[in-house]
Amino acid sequence: MRTPLHAALAALLALACGSDEDEDEVVETVEVRGEDEGGGQPEAEAPPDPDALPPLFSRSRPLMGTVFIIKVQAPERVAAPAVERAFDEIERLETVLSEWREDSEISRINRHAGRRPVEVGEDVFTVVKAGVDVSRWSEGAFDLSWAALRGLYDFRPGRQRVPARSAVRPKLRLIDWSQIELDEEARTVFLKREGMAIGTGGIGKGYALDRAGEILRDAGIESYMLFGGGQVQVHGQRGPRAWRVGIQHPRREEEYFAFFESDGGSISTSGDYEHFFIDDDGKRWHHILDTDTGLPAERTTSVTLLAPSGLYADALSTAVFVLGPERGLEMLARIPYRAEAVVLGADCRLRTTPGTREKLILRVELGEDDLVPGCDAP
Repeated sequence: MRTPLHAALAALLALACGSDEDEDEVVETVEVRGEDEGGGQPEAEAPPDPDALPPLFSRSRPLMGTVFIIKVQAPERVAAPAVERAFDEIERLETVLSEWREDSEISRINRHAGRRPVEVGEDVFTVVKAGVDVSRWSEGAFDLSWAALRGLYDFRPGRQRVPARSAVRPKLRLIDWSQIELDEEARTVFLKREGMAIGTGGIGKGYALDRAGEILRDAGIESYMLFGGGQVQVHGQRGPRAWRVGIQHPRREEEYFAFFESDGGSISTSGDYEHFFIDDDGKRWHHILDTDTGLPAERTTSVTLLAPSGLYADALSTAVFVLGPERGLEMLARIPYRAEAVVLGADCRLRTTPGTREKLILRVELGEDDLVPGCDAP
């Protein structure tokens, strides 16, 4: 039976599909309806429920190759103009951060690779610097210069394409975050090798959510949930409790196996179940590439990561995914940035950062060795 939860989830997944050009992971991280918000409609004569949560003000807008959704707990007279300003800010950021736009600052950096440094605005410098941070912390598992591989694969239904190894190998030599030179005083970015290219799809949308949240808080809105490009960002309470954010089951569409409760932070999931196809030999090809090989990373099924800001959340979840459960969790333990993670390895075993398991509310019964049931399905 299709419950209201499943219907809401399916609607969000449809909104999150993105454009043909969107190469980024799309994450089924969604608001979870709890038992206290159950599915049935009350009888007509039933008295009002004093504990019922008030309706949310909700709007969406297609931006950055996906659909952004903003939900706020505020009167419409306050919410409507603030939400519009937040969307406008995301749209502005798209003009400077998108590598798909020829007139963006990122495209200008890429065009001048190997030739000269490019002066950029504060937003681009902030995003590129954070991308270099995660590239360094993960020793290239997330590499901001991944975009040399852009366009080699195609995961769109009916257009699936896997490149020949001979087409991939030359591109791998152009992926090296250590060849991104930053000058904070001059605020310039320089790609030292001709042919290099950076791509902010795995980090720019999180920054856009951060900026949108600042605008909402400046308007006096202290309770909101933002969706965009595979991330959820929450702030404040949803009525009397924290916001609930679910974790998609990687092999059971429209189902989730656990959820977080959070009153502040950005949640990002990287999974092998979006932008993927299965070939005639039964091999799963997905869009999260190991930049050492140019092939889809194989150590992990999904990573859900909770961080203080969107700027780092998406890139870190990608890094953990590529590194695999053990090395990924080791990285999170040593970096100078606080983040929590829930990791499903390729072996379907659930692992978390210390203390995170106690905060996780499971919706399935784990098997022996903490195996998530159904995770090993094709």
